[in-house]
Amino acid sequence: MIDKNIVKALVEEWLEGKEYFLVDIEISSDNRIVVEIDHADGVWIEDCVELSRYIEEHLDREKEDFELEVGSAGLGQPFKVVQQYMNFIGKDVEVLTADGKKVRGVLKSVSEPMFTVSVEEKVKEEGKKRPVVQLVDHEYDMTQVKYCKYLINFK
Repeated sequence: MIDKNIVKALVEEWLEGKEYFLVDIEISSDNRIVVEIDHADGVWIEDCVELSRYIEEHLDREKEDFELEVGSAGLGQPFKVVQQYMNFIGKDVEVLTADGKKVRGVLKSVSEPMFTVSVEEKVKEEGKKRPVVQLVDHEYDMTQVKYCKYLINFK
């Protein structure tokens, strides 16, 4: 099986000096390598091709055959690294908490491992008969939620 650390070193070498960042590397027992990269402005197919060629040039298929897939972390996929959270500050997100509750709001801030989401909630104010809709901040630990992902709006 191909060593994940070797692939990671190759990817990091290629990423050096670029604004891309590594999201994930998965290597299956049958040597299927999946590399996910991301960028604040999206990922260009040409860059995926370039990274794929770079990895292929540095791994020896004669020694050990492999299948390689290089792509972007999908837009609607859960965040895996802090930089993804940072790129979506000010955007709508969905959080699935550890206890299974879905929360939708705006990603307000990130301070690893914590992040804050502003959620519209009805709040009962003193002296008023009816609840008022207000933004309420909820803080979460990245390691304690099931996921946080960008909420795509088609409005």
